Amino acid sequence: MTTREELDERYGRTRRRRAPWIIGGVVVVLAVAALGWSTVSQSMNSVDADDLGFEVIDEHTVSVDFQVSGVQGKSVFCAVEALDEEFGVVGWKIVEVPVGDTHSRSISETVPTVAEATTGLVNSCWVA
Repeated sequence: MTTREELDERYGRTRRRRAPWIIGGVVVVLAVAALGWSTVSQSMNSVDADDLGFEVIDEHTVSVDFQVSGVQGKSVFCAVEALDEEFGVVGWKIVEVPVGDTHSRSISETVPTVAEATTGLVNSCWVA
């Protein structure tokens, strides 16, 4: 005569262990928390720069107006470029945006060029 335990084992009705499920759940929760924190910390240091305009002053100078939005209370650096009509870089400058208490700041910066520029723009900005 077969016992109940033998039948359960034969047909796969054995007790399921909870430890692997618990460990797997904890690992998933920790991975989601780490990914969430990574996203939040990265967005806290993100900076947006918008071009407002430019003015070609002379053959060797262009003035670029732009707005920086994002981080408050930290130094921000921006790479400002002057381009010719074929979109070649004819001048560029790293600009330090002073620490401020406002969310958004407007800046006007002159960029020296090696040839006449047809446009000026902000390439990128980052938190120092």
